[in-house]
Amino acid sequence: QVQLVESGGGLVQAGGSLRLSCAASGTIVSLNTMGWYRQAPGKKRELVASMSNGGSTNYADSVKGRFTISRDNAKHTVDLQMNSLRPEDTAVYYCNHHRTLTRYDYWGQGTQVTVSS
Repeated sequence: QVQLVESGGGLVQAGGSLRLSCAASGTIVSLNTMGWYRQAPGKKRELVASMSNGGSTNYADSVKGRFTISRDNAKHTVDLQMNSLRPEDTAVYYCNHHRTLTRYDYWGQGTQVTVSS
Protein backbone atom coordinates (compact mmCIF):
# COMPACT_ATOMS: atom_id res chain seq x y z
CA GLN A 1 0.00 0.00 0.00
CA VAL A 2 1.04 3.55 -0.73
CA GLN A 3 -0.40 6.61 0.94
CA LEU A 4 -0.22 10.00 -0.76
CA VAL A 5 -0.62 13.31 1.05
CA GLU A 6 -1.01 16.46 -1.01
CA SER A 7 -0.65 20.09 -0.06
CA GLY A 8 -0.47 23.49 -1.68
CA GLY A 9 -3.78 24.09 -3.39
CA GLY A 10 -5.71 27.30 -3.04
CA LEU A 11 -7.14 30.37 -4.71
CA VAL A 12 -5.01 32.54 -6.97
CA GLN A 13 -5.61 35.22 -9.56
CA ALA A 14 -4.96 34.59 -13.23
CA GLY A 15 -1.28 34.96 -14.00
CA GLY A 16 -0.29 33.89 -10.52
CA SER A 17 1.59 30.85 -9.28
CA LEU A 18 1.02 27.92 -6.96
CA ARG A 19 3.13 24.98 -5.93
CA LEU A 20 1.62 21.59 -5.19
CA SER A 21 3.49 19.00 -3.14
CA CYS A 22 2.83 15.32 -2.61
CA ALA A 23 4.54 12.94 -0.22
CA ALA A 24 4.30 9.17 -0.61
CA SER A 25 4.68 6.70 2.22
CA GLY A 26 4.21 3.00 2.69
CA THR A 27 5.58 0.31 0.40
CA ILE A 28 7.44 2.24 -2.29
CA VAL A 29 8.90 0.19 -5.13
CA SER A 30 11.79 1.50 -7.21
CA LEU A 31 10.13 1.45 -10.62
CA ASN A 32 7.37 3.98 -10.49
CA THR A 33 6.01 7.13 -12.01
CA MET A 34 4.64 9.94 -9.92
CA GLY A 35 2.55 12.72 -11.25
CA TRP A 36 -0.44 15.00 -11.12
CA TYR A 37 -3.85 14.67 -12.66
CA ARG A 38 -6.74 17.10 -12.51
CA GLN A 39 -10.47 16.96 -12.82
CA ALA A 40 -12.67 19.95 -13.48
CA PRO A 41 -16.43 19.85 -12.86
CA GLY A 42 -18.17 17.85 -15.56
CA LYS A 43 -14.92 16.73 -17.14
CA LYS A 44 -12.83 13.59 -17.10
CA ARG A 45 -9.71 13.32 -15.03
CA GLU A 46 -6.70 14.19 -17.16
CA LEU A 47 -2.96 13.95 -16.87
CA VAL A 48 -1.22 17.22 -16.06
CA ALA A 49 2.38 16.07 -15.67
CA SER A 50 4.29 12.99 -14.62
CA MET A 51 7.87 11.95 -13.98
CA SER A 52 9.34 8.48 -13.85
CA ASN A 53 11.87 7.40 -11.26
CA GLY A 54 14.45 7.74 -14.04
CA GLY A 55 13.52 11.36 -14.68
CA SER A 56 11.46 11.07 -17.85
CA THR A 57 8.68 13.63 -17.94
CA ASN A 58 5.34 13.92 -19.66
CA TYR A 59 3.23 17.09 -19.78
CA ALA A 60 -0.20 17.90 -21.07
CA ASP A 61 0.06 20.25 -24.04
CA SER A 62 -2.05 22.82 -22.22
CA VAL A 63 0.51 23.24 -19.42
CA LYS A 64 3.80 22.97 -21.33
CA GLY A 65 5.98 25.97 -20.64
CA ARG A 66 3.94 26.96 -17.59
CA PHE A 67 4.11 23.98 -15.22
CA THR A 68 7.19 22.14 -14.03
CA ILE A 69 7.21 18.80 -12.28
CA SER A 70 10.01 17.67 -10.00
CA ARG A 71 10.56 14.79 -7.66
CA ASP A 72 12.89 13.62 -4.94
CA ASN A 73 13.31 9.85 -5.15
CA ALA A 74 14.97 9.62 -1.76
CA LYS A 75 12.12 11.46 -0.03
CA HIS A 76 9.38 9.98 -2.24
CA THR A 77 7.98 13.39 -3.02
CA VAL A 78 6.73 15.04 -6.18
CA ASP A 79 6.05 18.73 -6.68
CA LEU A 80 4.25 20.69 -9.35
CA GLN A 81 5.22 24.32 -9.86
CA MET A 82 2.40 26.09 -11.66
CA ASN A 83 3.08 29.49 -13.19
CA SER A 84 1.00 31.77 -15.38
CA LEU A 85 -2.15 30.15 -14.11
CA ARG A 86 -5.34 30.52 -16.11
CA PRO A 87 -8.98 30.18 -15.10
CA GLU A 88 -9.15 26.97 -17.14
CA ASP A 89 -6.57 25.43 -14.80
CA THR A 90 -9.24 25.43 -12.10
CA ALA A 91 -9.77 21.85 -10.96
CA VAL A 92 -9.17 19.35 -8.23
CA TYR A 93 -5.59 18.16 -8.57
CA TYR A 94 -4.73 14.60 -7.63
CA CYS A 95 -1.33 13.15 -6.88
CA ASN A 96 -0.71 9.80 -8.53
CA HIS A 97 1.77 7.02 -7.83
CA HIS A 98 1.97 4.41 -10.59
CA ARG A 99 3.81 1.16 -10.12
CA THR A 100 5.49 0.41 -13.42
CA LEU A 101 5.55 -3.39 -13.31
CA THR A 102 2.08 -4.04 -11.89
CA ARG A 103 0.51 -0.94 -13.45
CA TYR A 104 -1.26 -0.28 -10.20
CA ASP A 105 -2.24 3.28 -9.34
CA TYR A 106 -2.52 5.00 -6.00
CA TRP A 107 -4.25 8.35 -5.61
CA GLY A 108 -4.17 11.20 -3.18
CA GLN A 109 -7.30 12.76 -1.77
CA GLY A 110 -7.12 15.74 -4.11
CA THR A 111 -6.48 19.42 -3.57
CA GLN A 112 -8.54 22.25 -5.01
CA VAL A 113 -6.90 24.82 -7.27
CA THR A 114 -9.05 27.79 -8.19
CA VAL A 115 -7.85 30.48 -10.59
CA SER A 116 -9.95 33.62 -10.71
CA SER A 117 -10.10 35.87 -13.76
